[in-house]
Amino acid sequence: MNIERLKEIREDRDYKQIDIAKLLKITQAQYSRYEMGINTIPLDKINKLADFYNTSIDYLLSKTDEKKPYPKSILKKK
Repeated sequence: MNIERLKEIREDRDYKQIDIAKLLKITQAQYSRYEMGINTIPLDKINKLADFYNTSIDYLLSKTDEKKPYPKSILKKK
């Protein structure tokens, strides 16, 4: 995973690590380890970040350079 993009998008929007850590309900130290690539980010947290930043998971994972999010799925969670 391209960890640089997480830091880049956070800094571009003038957030501190502690702000994102609070959003994800984790410690700042734990979030810092995600950005440094020490720990793998759980899928639910990547999904939450994509929604928060209004982008796609693919953008966060550097699979695309397109920041625009995909249209929401019509499938509902059961």
